[in-house]
Amino acid sequence: MENEKTSQTKQASQPKAHHSDAIATKLFDLQDKKSHVTEKKKDKPPAGGHDETPIPKAAPGFTLKITFHRALSLPMADINSLSSDPYILAQLNTDLPTRHKKDPHMRFRTPTIRRSTNPVWNCEWVIANVPASGFALKARIYDEDPADHDDRLGNVHVHVNGIGESWGGIKEQDFRIKKRMGSKRAYLVRGCASMFSSNIKLSGTLVISVELLGRTEGDYGGRVWTVGPCAWSQHFSPMIGRLAGTKDPGKDGAAEKYKYAPNMSIFNLSQSAISIAVSLLISSNSFQANQFQLEGPVPSSLYHRYVEFKPFVAGMFNSKSLRGRILNRALHHQHSRIYNYDRTTVYGSFPSPSIDMTLKFLELVHYDHGGRIYTYVMTLDGLWRFTETGKEFGIDLLSKHTMHSDVNIYIAYSGEFFIRRLKTPHKSPLEQETHPPVDIGGGPPHADPPADPSYYSLVIDNDSGTYRPNAKLLPDLKRFMQHNLPGLKIVTLDSQGDAERMGKMKTEQRERKKKEGSHQAYMQDDGDSMSSSDEEELDRRAAELEGGDKGNSQKKEKKGLRGWIEGDRDRERGQTEDEIAVRPGPSG
Repeated sequence: MENEKTSQTKQASQPKAHHSDAIATKLFDLQDKKSHVTEKKKDKPPAGGHDETPIPKAAPGFTLKITFHRALSLPMADINSLSSDPYILAQLNTDLPTRHKKDPHMRFRTPTIRRSTNPVWNCEWVIANVPASGFALKARIYDEDPADHDDRLGNVHVHVNGIGESWGGIKEQDFRIKKRMGSKRAYLVRGCASMFSSNIKLSGTLVISVELLGRTEGDYGGRVWTVGPCAWSQHFSPMIGRLAGTKDPGKDGAAEKYKYAPNMSIFNLSQSAISIAVSLLISSNSFQANQFQLEGPVPSSLYHRYVEFKPFVAGMFNSKSLRGRILNRALHHQHSRIYNYDRTTVYGSFPSPSIDMTLKFLELVHYDHGGRIYTYVMTLDGLWRFTETGKEFGIDLLSKHTMHSDVNIYIAYSGEFFIRRLKTPHKSPLEQETHPPVDIGGGPPHADPPADPSYYSLVIDNDSGTYRPNAKLLPDLKRFMQHNLPGLKIVTLDSQGDAERMGKMKTEQRERKKKEGSHQAYMQDDGDSMSSSDEEELDRRAAELEGGDKGNSQKKEKKGLRGWIEGDRDRERGQTEDEIAVRPGPSG
């Protein structure tokens, strides 16, 4: 009894724990757990970058050559001229599984034929590893209108549900153009014209051939790729150039030094007329964007996804949120405007990699003149896109690499590059004097550039914050570039491992640009630390787009974006329908 009383007395003498103390203890525990999770997230890099997903295995397929010959009786998209400026955007679908459901489709674009409703293209597209199960080809015909969105003139579908060694192919077969997705206005104009002339037909046709070239060599059965031709194009944007208020080499007469290859074609002009036209064109303010189709296959290891360095980035690539859709469509618009085929576009092709092809590339980048630095993106099918970048002029692009990729979730590789001219072709580029930074004579800025690729080196890196390519894959990139640009010496730099050397060489390029004059009328902004990602700029613009009207400049920007979206509405609707992969059906 005494022990019990003593125990009760002790319990009574001890203070009773308050309910709020227990709650506080639980809150502290939860806060500790939350901070621990936050620390783990900080240590973990953002999603994206190199993707090691292998290409699905499959038996080797067949190599096909698709020829888009001509079209007849196309609708009239231009009321004033009662004509159109047609081009074909083709897409090839097979039943081969992809590494990711968002991998871009195999696509091919013909040049634009001006003022014709009966255009003749005769463009070839050679594709390797098409499976024996067949393919579905969708050819969409557009009327190009640089000042507005491009009108759809119709579709053609070609279905082949099986090919083999004995398949006879398709020989200049007429396919009726489906009008369902075509521009109602264009068909209305043609319908009215047909009422006054019996020679004008209301329904058009597209003439296509598909030739079997044989079984594809090598163990690459899991994917299709473009073999050729190695087509190139150079696109000019005078309006953007005028915003810069600068002149390019043509102002000093340097355009006459850079003669274009004999196979260049622009509206079927003679070579002398081409040289004059190009010289006059380059003499004006003009932003230049370049494309070069390289011979595949791209090394399978070169496979990179965008990096989610900010929360809104995933929405921008996937168009899920309102802010993401606005940014996505703005970037699509910028890509289509910069890479559109207008009347000033020059283009050509090579059947396969050659010394002439390397010289053409050097001409597109103006050899070693002006200390230029270029931003580039390489697609999974080997389409190499690049424009000049520099501090002197910043185009209002939300992200350079994102724009060049056309907001593709997956690409092969990206970064920046520049050209150096060597004192001698017999030594390593890293063991001799080069221009820039040294005036070594025998070339720009005081003489014509040597027409020998062995006197030049391509210095290429992985400086891209948008995709952050893996530096360990630079040797794979180097081998691929050596194959496609024979004779040119390739030097690769890791943006992190070789940061000091890369920074020094790019500084030398910029100093050379200042010394040789302000000729950079075609470039994108270039920062010091994240020159290729524009993360802060993306974040700022996304916040502005989401934050509402906060000033006159912001209102103008929103109005511009809204106009782009409305202007591209028909095209976006059609592209959404076409993004659905078409499985091979009955033979057409």
